[in-house]
Amino acid sequence: MAVAEKLNLSVADYLQGELVSDIKYEYINGDVYAMVGVKRAHDTVTTNLIAFLHAHLRGSSCRVHSGEMKVRVHTAEDDCFFYPDLHVTCSATDTEELFNSHPKLIIEVLSDATERYDRAEKFHHYRKLASLEEYVLIAQDTPRVECYRRSEAWDLQLYQQGEQAVFQSLGLQLAVADIYEGVFAG
Repeated sequence: MAVAEKLNLSVADYLQGELVSDIKYEYINGDVYAMVGVKRAHDTVTTNLIAFLHAHLRGSSCRVHSGEMKVRVHTAEDDCFFYPDLHVTCSATDTEELFNSHPKLIIEVLSDATERYDRAEKFHHYRKLASLEEYVLIAQDTPRVECYRRSEAWDLQLYQQGEQAVFQSLGLQLAVADIYEGVFAG
């Protein structure tokens, strides 16, 4: 992920620009960063998860959002907007048209281009969200689901092939094989 330009945009200018841009940008305290494209495996994993989460959440006050919806991290020190691969919000106060501010669960599907960023800087910012209960990183090249939970001091819980991934924040268990359905042959 590279800085698009040293523009130091205001939040209002950033949000307005996002409405007309063909490229998605993340925003970190005035700096904008162009988003990278994804591979087929990344898209398949994300689509599988959205389908399972949508079905699981049906009838509840929670909603799953794709990588097209931003999450805002706004603190006294920071004002950032990210495009997680998917997130779930259950907050009645998440009513902004362009972003959510109170996700309960955030999932990032890792790629070579974004893995370091997702593990470090994004996770650093996401942990500032009081509403966030779980942050999940999913490999796209091997069946590996890493779950970090606030209730467990953000310690890692690893799920691999043959296991059930547990999304405690949603009361959901999902076979790792189901997350990767259509990704690996055989």
